Amino acid sequence: MSIDFRLSDDQIALRDGARAFANGVLKEVRPTIRKFAKPDERFYAIRPFHKQGVDAGFVKGLFPKEFGGTDVSTLDFALAAEELCVVDVNVPSAMLGTGLCVKPVIMFGNDEQKRRFLPDFIQDGTRLGALAFTEVTGGANFDAPDPRFGVKTFATREGDEWVINGEKHYTTNGTGWDGDHCHLYAVVCRTDPKKNAQESLAVIMVPGNSPGIKVTGLLDTSGHRASISPRMKFENVRVPAGNILGKPGDGIEIVSTNFAWTAALIGAACVGVMRAAFDHTVEFARKDARSGPHPIIEYSTVGYMLADMKMRIEACRYMTWKACQQYDLSKGKEHELAVMTKVFCSETCVDVVYDAMRLVGVDSYTDMHPLAELMNDAMCFPLYDGGNMGARRRNLHNIIKSPSYSSLTAPYGTFGG
Repeated sequence: MSIDFRLSDDQIALRDGARAFANGVLKEVRPTIRKFAKPDERFYAIRPFHKQGVDAGFVKGLFPKEFGGTDVSTLDFALAAEELCVVDVNVPSAMLGTGLCVKPVIMFGNDEQKRRFLPDFIQDGTRLGALAFTEVTGGANFDAPDPRFGVKTFATREGDEWVINGEKHYTTNGTGWDGDHCHLYAVVCRTDPKKNAQESLAVIMVPGNSPGIKVTGLLDTSGHRASISPRMKFENVRVPAGNILGKPGDGIEIVSTNFAWTAALIGAACVGVMRAAFDHTVEFARKDARSGPHPIIEYSTVGYMLADMKMRIEACRYMTWKACQQYDLSKGKEHELAVMTKVFCSETCVDVVYDAMRLVGVDSYTDMHPLAELMNDAMCFPLYDGGNMGARRRNLHNIIKSPSYSSLTAPYGTFGG
């Protein structure tokens, strides 16, 4: 029995639809956001594009069918994400940010929590969710075994309520469209300062209109220019006790599973950015002679560079497909290949875009040149959603050093595919 990489008719339709949407709608995002100097203004400027993405059905794909969603698989999401990110990373990032908020409910919430938190996003698909994960001191040690370290946002049980206090940043979508709050937050916290993450780390769902939530600042990033990265403060925020997903201590599994989902999909975003850089460079090489006798594509050195770029793009695409398939088959339990995909594809993306810049030359380093913009976007991938240094140490190292680990089966043997 062979391994079949052919796409189904439905997958081809999804891919082609996403490509048409990107080329017809998202192509206007970059020229639109260039008009604005402030990060919040750029973010608000993508709202009409986000709304068109909602109307096209991309957000519904995040949700189960029983709540009105279309339950698109991670693999199929990757097909669409690649096409969208060839043209723009900002609108897909806003959609992904909502996914980071609701996926914990979908995968770990009980039936009552799903009925309470999910339908609002279907009824009004433009609502935003946010994962409040990163501490102001960093998030790499969120699972620290020593209670003195790690997450410093705490939830204290008072009767039938959790009272949450702490500060977060890089809370994508956290401002909402009004600059005040988004519709829902998944807040990563600890329930006891005397207990370590294994005993007390939790994810608690917090409605955005809860008193005590404040946007205290905005981080302006070099790339992903229209993604909003606010600093958030939770000050005596009270929510029902039933808003916790699972129990204290389950937060490590919830967070790790959530980031494995985005890790696999980041591979697709990286492929999209690499494709954009490659296509621009091929077009340049065909047309520009650099004051020489013929276009530079005729030089073997240029041909070798383009061939190397394209090989790396193809390798990243199929690694992404495999990681997404494994995540789906394992129902979120397979993390190794997803994390490897995020690390490998994000670092390869930086290399490929830089090779494109080397081929084009110093003009590519000028303000607002397509490749300069793409490089700024590419450099974010190894740093966000769990930086690659931390991913190697915290995720991959821990998996590999486990006594039960075997390279002969992981990550393929357990779940097949």
